[in-house]
Amino acid sequence: MPEVTFNGPDGRLEGRYHPAKGTAPIALVLHPHPQHGGSMNNRVVYALYHAFVEHGFSVLRFNFRGVGRSQGVYDHGLGELADAAGALDWLQTFNPSAPRCWIAGFSFGAWIGMQLLMRRPEIDGFISVAPPANMYDFTFLAPCPASGMILHGGDDQHVPDADVTKLANKLSSQKNIRIEHRIVPGADHFFTRHLDDMKAEVNSYLSAAFATRKAVAG
Repeated sequence: MPEVTFNGPDGRLEGRYHPAKGTAPIALVLHPHPQHGGSMNNRVVYALYHAFVEHGFSVLRFNFRGVGRSQGVYDHGLGELADAAGALDWLQTFNPSAPRCWIAGFSFGAWIGMQLLMRRPEIDGFISVAPPANMYDFTFLAPCPASGMILHGGDDQHVPDADVTKLANKLSSQKNIRIEHRIVPGADHFFTRHLDDMKAEVNSYLSAAFATRKAVAG
């Protein structure tokens, strides 16, 4: 799990990178809100990162500007979106032949990740964990350009189930994409006692997604 630093739009950014062997898909994982203790070492982010590693991806997680050893200051989402775009550029530089590109994010990171999805057509899959649909505007997903999974806790105290379900249903109504909406019963926003359950859902989704693609390709 090499430590890496790379140039972002407002200074150097700190990350952790797992390079897979050979030609492999890539994934970028984004952390929760920088002003509420969010970092790339968040437990949910770490679990997402390792789920992708276990499925053979080259994976990068990193700290947004102003977090850890990343330079810069919090920029209310605009700068953080630019950071994510720069991180994806860096990841693609080292994996120019990657056959697939995924984005994953938790809470604030899910909001940033979905915005990046709209701007980068090479992203062909996503995992959005506890997207804060009650706090941020997701209407930019019109239409959502890729299929993916939305996952949240059944007892999320920060993001009500109704808001996430409304978002998932809206995206599911669009043509040519498939949204897998899953709930971890009893889990709070941070999956405090349900981290293994959360990771199991992610692993299950990734396994099914790649099995479907292999079947279609074959």
